[in-house]
Amino acid sequence: MSVPPYLEEWEPKTKLGRLVKEGEITSIDEVFAQGWKILEPEIVDWLLPDLDEEVLDVNMVQKMHKSGRRVRFRVTVVVGNRDGFVGVGQGKAREVGPAIRSAIDNAKLNIIKVRRGCGSWECGCGRPHSVPFKITGKCGSVRITLKPAPRGTGLVAGETAQKVLELAGIEDVWTKTTGGKGKGETRTTINFAKATFDALKNLIYMRMREEEAERLGIVSGSAEGA
Repeated sequence: MSVPPYLEEWEPKTKLGRLVKEGEITSIDEVFAQGWKILEPEIVDWLLPDLDEEVLDVNMVQKMHKSGRRVRFRVTVVVGNRDGFVGVGQGKAREVGPAIRSAIDNAKLNIIKVRRGCGSWECGCGRPHSVPFKITGKCGSVRITLKPAPRGTGLVAGETAQKVLELAGIEDVWTKTTGGKGKGETRTTINFAKATFDALKNLIYMRMREEEAERLGIVSGSAEGA
């Protein structure tokens, strides 16, 4: 596998990083299966080279200090491969560029496998285009519920949730949201992103019988070969 020059120069600081660079671990699925904690964003870069990035919010934060007013930027980012892997992260810095890079790295460290399927009784196609069942996530005062939708429905959700779901590989879903102070407010944007991410994370913990999972066409992570 060819890798970018910056990864060739990467010197891993963790055991997992060394195993990845030495070729002992060649799949992100192995990392999750063995319960490894990802502590270096380069691990994700190496195993998931096709990640896309989307900036969800850039906010200027001012703080009074004895030396005067200090200004920093807080950025929220989502990363995903549009096929079952997604992460949401935040970063802070004095300039926008470094804040974005910090947020991207943080999102990679938070990456999860997404369970997808066809949970809509109106569809029944057995393909992993939606969520397999109704699920709820929350962050702060924001609560979002994802509901299975038939093929062709699209992402019936707010702009922030749409971006997270799209990069996760969800094509069709209905959503219901509560909480937040108003459309476009920074705090609401951040919390909606985190609530949507929380709902996708909660899909992992739902248990079901093997025959039920097969009927719903459930895949966890990449749908390649499904």
